[in-house]
Amino acid sequence: MNWSVKGKKKIVILALIVLLSFSLIVGCSGTSTSEDKGTVKIGYVNWAECVAVSNMWQVILEDQGYTVELTQLDVAPLFVGLSEGDIDVFMDAWLPITHETYWTEYKDNLEDYGIWYEEPAKIGVVVPQYVTIDSIDEMKAQSDKFGNQIVGIDPGAGIMKATDRANESYDLGFEVLQSSESAMMAALSKAYQDNEWIAITGWSPHWMFAEYDLKYLDDPMGEYGESEEIHTLANKEFSTQQPEVAAMLKNFSMSDQQIGSLEALINGGMTPAEAAEQWISENQDVVDGWIQ
Repeated sequence: MNWSVKGKKKIVILALIVLLSFSLIVGCSGTSTSEDKGTVKIGYVNWAECVAVSNMWQVILEDQGYTVELTQLDVAPLFVGLSEGDIDVFMDAWLPITHETYWTEYKDNLEDYGIWYEEPAKIGVVVPQYVTIDSIDEMKAQSDKFGNQIVGIDPGAGIMKATDRANESYDLGFEVLQSSESAMMAALSKAYQDNEWIAITGWSPHWMFAEYDLKYLDDPMGEYGESEEIHTLANKEFSTQQPEVAAMLKNFSMSDQQIGSLEALINGGMTPAEAAEQWISENQDVVDGWIQ
């Protein structure tokens, strides 16, 4: 009887040891088979659509097992980093006009993954609808109402270069104020609330057109060019280093409604990562089409 009890105890202890060992093996196996797929370095500029899609792809790729590093830069150093391989991917290249100079300089070291924004993209001088002029060439006569300035973004942006050209071509004599997107939007919000005139450097896609009643001023001299396309660019070696990621990014495209709904979540108070997670959960079929 005593031997039987001891024997049963030994069996129970042995079973526990086996079960624990199995659990450890499974746990270690899960860790070791969680494949490290490498690091993807995404560079972005602090523009609404760029912040939105860059954070969205960080969430998507990390869900796929990649490590993603997001780096915010101004446009000029971003293109340098992209060409030298310090940055792998940039998702907000406006071509053929806004970023033409950077593309021309660095294209030998870059690969164009194609257009992801399905609508024609546009840049120009944007004003509230209540402003009673409709063309850039009318601005000079109303310079006092505009405070003799156009509120812009970071100085390296292509839209700022186009605005400098427009300022000279139309002989406006305005100050093209360098700031940031967030500072520009804060200035727009205050002027709009006070029903004051303001001119800013605007572009589509952007949530500003959903938030405020705005319009582009006509550009009869064509300084801002025609409608553009938003491309994903990568360092030329990246397709070889990360072919699966490259294939996913080449599948990527969004409609105006889709990017607008993602930006709206961020504008509504979510962090870009939180907004990305919610948008992905609500649009999983769209995302599945990119990563298939």
